Amino acid sequence: MNRETLNKIIRNRKTIYPTQFSDKEIPESVINEILENAIHAPTHRMTQPWFFKIYKGKSKDVLCEIIQKIDKEKYSAVKINKFIDKVKSSDTIISVCMTKDESNRVPEWEEIAAVSMAVQNMWLSCYVNDIGSYWSTPALKDDYAKHSGLNSNQKSLGFFFMGSYKHLETPKVREGLDSKVEWV
Repeated sequence: MNRETLNKIIRNRKTIYPTQFSDKEIPESVINEILENAIHAPTHRMTQPWFFKIYKGKSKDVLCEIIQKIDKEKYSAVKINKFIDKVKSSDTIISVCMTKDESNRVPEWEEIAAVSMAVQNMWLSCYVNDIGSYWSTPALKDDYAKHSGLNSNQKSLGFFFMGSYKHLETPKVREGLDSKVEWV
């Protein structure tokens, strides 16, 4: 690989929403490759805090059942139904989770940062495999954690929706480097 290829991948990666996904199935081998890349993210003290629950095929119904158990007084039916529609429009949903280091060797924010880097690896891997992806962190993720069997040392950090999508090379709008960098 050369730096132009890497720059292209980083600069063209973007969020693709479930309404843009095609019906083409993502092979399990590709999902495993994406997850393998995820677990190679940097992690302070090698805590490797990430873990993932995969919902694909019939198990998407399990995710919908968990979401339907969530307190309807806390979240509107509209929000819950929108979430379920995203599940149904996606080929695969990855529940992004974190296990806090029991020895508290690193601050929680570093564990969250490590998981975020794992998600970035997933995003880049999706891009090169013509898979659209979207990381959603809805408020209901905390209630999902309770209903999906996560323990008190674990957290849900949202959902990574995936579906086939032929990426188009379109530049993203970004502020210029001068507005974000100060050379000292």
